[in-house]
Amino acid sequence: MLHAAHIILYSTNADADRIFLRDVLGLGSVDAGGGWLIFKLPPAEIAVHPTEGVSTHEFYFMCEDIERTLADLTAKGVKISRTISNQGWGKLAAIKLPSGADLPIYQPLHPTAFDLEG
Repeated sequence: MLHAAHIILYSTNADADRIFLRDVLGLGSVDAGGGWLIFKLPPAEIAVHPTEGVSTHEFYFMCEDIERTLADLTAKGVKISRTISNQGWGKLAAIKLPSGADLPIYQPLHPTAFDLEG
């Protein structure tokens, strides 16, 4: 059955964002050909939220300690684009990718599913 997920981030500066994911966030990657990097992600989970409008999809990185994570990223020169806010379900912030896009990061305050067996 299903064994993985493939997530696509669309970018106006894909090369710079790929370098950021590799060099700043330290994500391992494989070259799918011609320098097209595909990155290994940490464990993941998926949720389905109701909507009355057009269906969209979102991507968030998760961390155990948002304050420490943002401090570590700031020390590497990463710009914080959204300061920490407590949403009830988690502490949410965002960092700025080289392309200018925001990349949300949150510390979950809800039970997580990414380490379940099976």
